[in-house]
Amino acid sequence: MADTTDTVAAADAGTGGKQPRSVRVVLLALMIAMMLAMLDNMIIGTAMPTIVGELGGLEHLSWVVTSYTLATAASTPLWGKLGDMYGRKGTFLSSIVLFLIGSALSGMAQDMGQLIGFRAVQGLGAGGLMVGVMAIIGDLIPPRERGKYQGMMAGVMALAMIGGPLVGGTITDNWGWRWAFYINLPLGVVALVAVSAVLHLPKKRAQARIDYLGAGLLTVGITAIVLVTTWGGTEYAWTSARIMELIGIGVAALVGFVFWQTRAAEPVLPLHIFRSLNFTLMSVIGFITGFVMFGATLFLPFYQQAVQGASATNSGLLLLPMLGAMLVTSMVAGRVTTNTGRYKVFPVLGSALMIVGLYLLSTMDTGTSRFTSGVFMAVVGLGMGCLMQITMLVAQNSVEMKDMGVASSSTTLFRTLGSSFGVAIMGALFNHRVQDVMAERAGALGSKVTEQSAQLDQASLARLPEAAREAYQHAVAAGTHSAFLLGAAVAVLALAAAVFVKEVPLKGAGPKSAEDGKADGPAAPAPMAEAV
Repeated sequence: MADTTDTVAAADAGTGGKQPRSVRVVLLALMIAMMLAMLDNMIIGTAMPTIVGELGGLEHLSWVVTSYTLATAASTPLWGKLGDMYGRKGTFLSSIVLFLIGSALSGMAQDMGQLIGFRAVQGLGAGGLMVGVMAIIGDLIPPRERGKYQGMMAGVMALAMIGGPLVGGTITDNWGWRWAFYINLPLGVVALVAVSAVLHLPKKRAQARIDYLGAGLLTVGITAIVLVTTWGGTEYAWTSARIMELIGIGVAALVGFVFWQTRAAEPVLPLHIFRSLNFTLMSVIGFITGFVMFGATLFLPFYQQAVQGASATNSGLLLLPMLGAMLVTSMVAGRVTTNTGRYKVFPVLGSALMIVGLYLLSTMDTGTSRFTSGVFMAVVGLGMGCLMQITMLVAQNSVEMKDMGVASSSTTLFRTLGSSFGVAIMGALFNHRVQDVMAERAGALGSKVTEQSAQLDQASLARLPEAAREAYQHAVAAGTHSAFLLGAAVAVLALAAAVFVKEVPLKGAGPKSAEDGKADGPAAPAPMAEAV
């Protein structure tokens, strides 16, 4: 392996630190695969009213998203472990194929039941896309150099969040909702061909069997948690017997999983990786970042539509201050990390900015201008830009190469669970506050308006009497105040965790010379030597 590393170092030195063309082709394919995973739900959200109108089954609408989310969360740790055991390339290609099969079947669905089932297949593949991208980049590029590519990943994320609703609406209006799924096929084929042709990683053979019991316990535990956060306060009351049963099942399954992982020969999630303080802290920060980010992207467009009068399309574009700030900051953080090898300042600064930004968002009311809210969003974006990719980089730097897939999948899983909790808890607080304010300001009419849902679309809002519409705008402002104030309080935990991060030197050569990199720490193994 030392020879392999020397070969990569020599190649980098000979090209002035630039990645060879084959590596850039692989990175492009990885970004396409990452786009597939992130873009899908954004596109489908816009197409859902048309889908329900054709297939019916309005009562099962939430399951179109829930089945995808459940399958993604439950399969994420398994994909990471399979990549560590059997090789990253084959596992990643398998996840792309499974995702494309699910996409094709979803586009051909004839009723809501079929669509829900096919979305679950699609979600199983999506669980391996993000993990595969992160783990292969971990193999491809040493941690010291990895920061330069954070901007690329942040850009893909921003493009998916902004472009998803626009693309979804355009496709649905002009080609029909089925093409919202079919559009994945050509992109996926491009990623498959590029990865197959250019990526050459050493083949692995598993020396142990898959931990089926551990995988089953983890799947049951994650499924129960996601269902609690999805159903709690909406389908069922938080104190209902069904929610209590799910909590009991989830806790029992996860306790059993932890107990079994200490005895399994080849555990799905090796607990020894949590002995690294940095890895554990990055898992906590990733969870909180997911909690805050998805809550913000859910409630900001709704506030802009209900209070500031933006259209559904424009509300997506109005997120540009937050997403643009996140993109720029991520690029700067990556470049500074690569040049200096230092990174602790970014989790600390990012958490502090996120707290300030969320507090500022909580002060918005019915008179807040779009410019002011844009400035507040930019502050949140600056904070998230410091955190989004640094958490993955530090987590990967905290484990051995053989655990790269597990580390990537665990960090992704914690972020996914954080988003589930964030949407559920902030959503429940938002709904409760909106209904209370509507009852105070509009009496029985206000309670009747929001008895089905605290989130009204533009058509429903336009039909309200003037007094009820004004009351609803105040109610939404009050709801967003409570939700973002909660987000700011939760973000304090991220700051507390960031303070305890230890700045362990990043592996791999720095930008000046191979000797500088050796001074910082041992060079990371580079299985991409064949491609180089």
